[in-house]
Formats: sequence, structure tokens, C-alpha cells
Amino acid sequence: MALTREEIIKLEHYLKKVFRSPEMQVRQRPRKEDSAEVYVGEEFIGVIFRDDDEGEVAYQFQMAILDYDLKI
Repeated sequence: MALTREEIIKLEHYLKKVFRSPEMQVRQRPRKEDSAEVYVGEEFIGVIFRDDDEGEVAYQFQMAILDYDLKI
């Protein structure tokens, strides 16, 4: 099932609160309806998928951390 604009707004608000980052944005994905992209500012950090199982809705946030991003 597709993520609605209302869900995207709620998810963005939640992520801003949890990560204490007002720069977080949740954006609809082009050509994908079951997920949205997550950004901090203009940097893409992950994807949120909507999971609807027998009427119970959950959201899965997937974030890849590349080895070269860990270099100090």
C-alpha cells in the first residue's frame, strides 16, 4: 500500500524528534509508492518502507553506513 502525504509528514516529525535534528526530511520516492527517502539536509541517508500486515501498519527504516564514511 502507498505511503500517504499524511504518513510522510508524521514520519518526518517523528524522526526530527527522535534524532533531535530539525534538518531531517522525508520525501516521496519517484516511481515507488511503498517507501520514502530520508535526508539530513540534502544528504540521502536511508529509506523508510511501509509494512501493512493483516491491518497492522509498521515502518522499517533502513540506513546503510559505508566503510569510507567511518574514516576520521
